[in-house]
Amino acid sequence: MTALLASTDPVLDDFAERVGTDDPVAVAGSRTRWTTGGELVEGTRVIEAPTGIVDYRPEEMTVAVRAGTTVAELDAALAERGQRSAVPDRGGTVGGALVVGENDVRALGRGLVRTAPLQVRYVSAEGRIITSGGPTVKNVSGYDLPRLMVGSLGTLGLLAEVILRTNPTPELSQWYVATEVDPRRVFDTVLAPSCVLWDGTTTWVELEGHAADVRREARALRARAAFAETDGPPQLPPHRWSLPPTPPSSPNFEGLATSDVAEPSNFVEVVGFGLRFADEPQPLRPLEPPVAELHRRIKQNFDPTGRLNPGRDAARR
Repeated sequence: MTALLASTDPVLDDFAERVGTDDPVAVAGSRTRWTTGGELVEGTRVIEAPTGIVDYRPEEMTVAVRAGTTVAELDAALAERGQRSAVPDRGGTVGGALVVGENDVRALGRGLVRTAPLQVRYVSAEGRIITSGGPTVKNVSGYDLPRLMVGSLGTLGLLAEVILRTNPTPELSQWYVATEVDPRRVFDTVLAPSCVLWDGTTTWVELEGHAADVRREARALRARAAFAETDGPPQLPPHRWSLPPTPPSSPNFEGLATSDVAEPSNFVEVVGFGLRFADEPQPLRPLEPPVAELHRRIKQNFDPTGRLNPGRDAARR
């Protein structure tokens, strides 16, 4: 469901007024991924998104939060009720995390960031407040704009407020580590690991859930290889690579990402998830012509004058 109705929220009305209708404009959060997708065009006016948790319904497992709220503040509020979300905390804001669209390395357990928003409220290039989605899954119909906004780098609309799914914080979360283990075989051994990491030699596994279930899964791991408890995952290299994986649900699961470029010398891969961290930036991959044309048409439809985050391109990541 997408609505173009006027807002009755003075905070959002003020945000829309600050966005305006004509000059180049961008929204700044904590600037932790400020240059992702390119540098802003010089002279772009920079504003901040509204802040605050608007409505938290733990019994419904949803939270309405404004885009300028830090992820740390959201996490603290959810933790008080034994819940969490799929939005990763890298020192930034909720809106920034969503428009950048980077998944937490533990997305197998926490969920994909793209599926976290049930509803978005954003300001369009014409300065209108747009509401899309609904507070519950069954109430949503029409185009899935919440997913489209995730990873858009603010080039299609400027996020003001979102309703996010939440999920229970597991009773126990524990990391395990082993060397000389094929990381793909972890998925044959345990039911649902929250994360599997591999650096070419060492494999790390996070198990989450009820304590008895985690201990049972840990015994299965140890029966297959010499896994031992560890305090957490390794230090991740600074650059993220996005690569096509074979999903764990596939009968032909290979688990490790594939690429037509040389493998970096130092890396940590999120197995089964198409995500790799490396010391060097990922070489820029040209888009296939049909994909490039799709990007162009979407941008033209949402921001025909190119005033939202000019200089940034969601296809250049």
